[in-house]
Amino acid sequence: MAQKASIPKGTRDFLPAEVAKRSYVTDVIRTQFERYGFLPIQTPAMEKSSTLKGKYGDEGDRLMFNILNSGEKVKKADFNALEKNALGKFTSSISDKALRYDLTVPFARFVVQHQNEIAFPFKRYQIQSVWRADRPQRGRFQEFTQCDADIVGSVSPLLEAECMQLFDDVFNALSLEGATIRINHRAILAGIANYLDAPDRIVDFTVALDKLDKIGTEGVFAELRNKGFDDAALNRLSPMFELSGDIISQLDQLEEILASQPNALEGIAHLRQTLSFLSPLKVSQLAFDLTLARGLNYYTGIIFEIAPPSAVAIGSLGAGGRYDDLTAVFGLLDMHGLGISFGLDRLCIVLEELNLFPHTLEQAVDIVVLHFGDSYIQDLIPYFAKWRDIGIRINCYPLAHKLKKQMQFANQTQAPWVMFYGNDEQQKGIVSLKNMHDGTNSEIKLEDFSKKFVKH
Repeated sequence: MAQKASIPKGTRDFLPAEVAKRSYVTDVIRTQFERYGFLPIQTPAMEKSSTLKGKYGDEGDRLMFNILNSGEKVKKADFNALEKNALGKFTSSISDKALRYDLTVPFARFVVQHQNEIAFPFKRYQIQSVWRADRPQRGRFQEFTQCDADIVGSVSPLLEAECMQLFDDVFNALSLEGATIRINHRAILAGIANYLDAPDRIVDFTVALDKLDKIGTEGVFAELRNKGFDDAALNRLSPMFELSGDIISQLDQLEEILASQPNALEGIAHLRQTLSFLSPLKVSQLAFDLTLARGLNYYTGIIFEIAPPSAVAIGSLGAGGRYDDLTAVFGLLDMHGLGISFGLDRLCIVLEELNLFPHTLEQAVDIVVLHFGDSYIQDLIPYFAKWRDIGIRINCYPLAHKLKKQMQFANQTQAPWVMFYGNDEQQKGIVSLKNMHDGTNSEIKLEDFSKKFVKH
């Protein structure tokens, strides 16, 4: 019995048209990264488990794809740990590698390992796949591509402003209007937690706060009550949900509420300085979002998240923030970091829904050459090389099948032109062309084709 053809849940195959669209987006992102001085690197798909574990919180560790040890290492499995339900210890005994969960932690490892080979501040970009054992849903996959840009070695707010400008430049290059760059600062969140007399429970606070847009104020308050926050704390929190006006006005109001919290005031001042370096955005909106927390444990300062245009119901298109001590876990102290990331898969979904992909991406070739016999094709072969050299994409049908079948192939490949070269054309020293968009026909001398076709 033949095996059913299938792929793992949460993964996808990409057809040629889809690959063309993904390449278009990554090319745009790569171009913008390089405009800002970012340099490309690559890291392995798998890392040591010790490199990745403990950097993303409990949820990250749970969703990480572990790679089973092979060969003699399998014999080191700790079955006693399994019997005692010590799953973490058992997993460690059968797996010492994992697929990368994101690109940031491997980058921190990269910086430490290659610190004597790179110049600081170091700006890198990376476009590679990552893996998370998340529940697959629209816009969320278990294997997906991240497009990251990071800077290590500087605390300058100028770089944070550049990151926001970079988001906007990418969206402008993609003709994507209406995305919102949401910003916050972890020091503000820490100050609020202290203001609520719960400095050691910032995680509980931020996890609940992050759900505001889904469950509303009362839902957030209910969750906080369940986690032990009293009504007095919630009463102090309530005015912060009523901030109004532009970003500066909201920061002014928050500064007044949190006047007794040095951490929060430091975060507010940092945001003000960052905003002072920011040029007007072309197509994106900028918003201060007190509920933005970012779930990854390594963020320490400013944080970003990109909401899609309101016309498309999907999760964030990108995110990032400052992580000032991530390299310290690998032994390199005082190495400040800042990074942003685009979600390629969601970007493609949004561009598709808004019909923003260039229609030319659908054209894998410029001309399909029909086959009327080997003797005719042999006449054309010397010309094919010349035409391809000047950028004309040619796909020659390989066999002299029925004309209907060959034309069907040309339609399926969405070729804008079909070339005929049979007995009549051979006698005249010409090729006949059919415009597949409007159905018109034309003739061009073989010797003139390379010059005149471009004008078509």
